[in-house]
Amino acid sequence: MSEFEYQQDVEELERKSATAARLFDVRRIIGALFTVYGIIVTVAGITASDADMKKAQGININLWTGLGMLALGAFFLVWLRLRPTPPPPPAERQRPE
Repeated sequence: MSEFEYQQDVEELERKSATAARLFDVRRIIGALFTVYGIIVTVAGITASDADMKKAQGININLWTGLGMLALGAFFLVWLRLRPTPPPPPAERQRPE
């Protein structure tokens, strides 16, 4: 394998690594999970029966919890959008002489 091919392989791996780092950013995962679960709990709160309301002393706890989860999920996703993960700095390559 020539030095040129080796350098191309290294650059390709660096691009894939940067993409994976952005894809698996913890803010994206937390934001997505809270948003999905928030939608599910909010729907459960909207469709709550009178018996459910009576158990919670008249407070629609599923609705309020779902809305809180949606707000937190939106916060994480907006934060990710406003301050994305910076790409890693290019490594200084030392060429063998």
